[in-house]
Amino acid sequence: MLVDDIKRMIVTGLPGAEVHITGDGRHFEAQIIHDDFAGKTMLQQHKMVYATLGDKMGGDIHALSMRTYTREQWEQAQSS
Repeated sequence: MLVDDIKRMIVTGLPGAEVHITGDGRHFEAQIIHDDFAGKTMLQQHKMVYATLGDKMGGDIHALSMRTYTREQWEQAQSS
């Protein structure tokens, strides 16, 4: 699976998300920025992302390491 395919799936499922992904075709790392993450636990945020990937998780995508941020959290992380 290509990085661009994963990015497209996440952005389709979370319109307006900013997504940064690296990977080797089976193992990926992602930073997902979306304001709908506000007020949700990390587990809830990750479930939101996994829902956008459907049955690709565990299949075409063997492993996905992710960090989720609201826009404010992302800006703070980038400035530190």
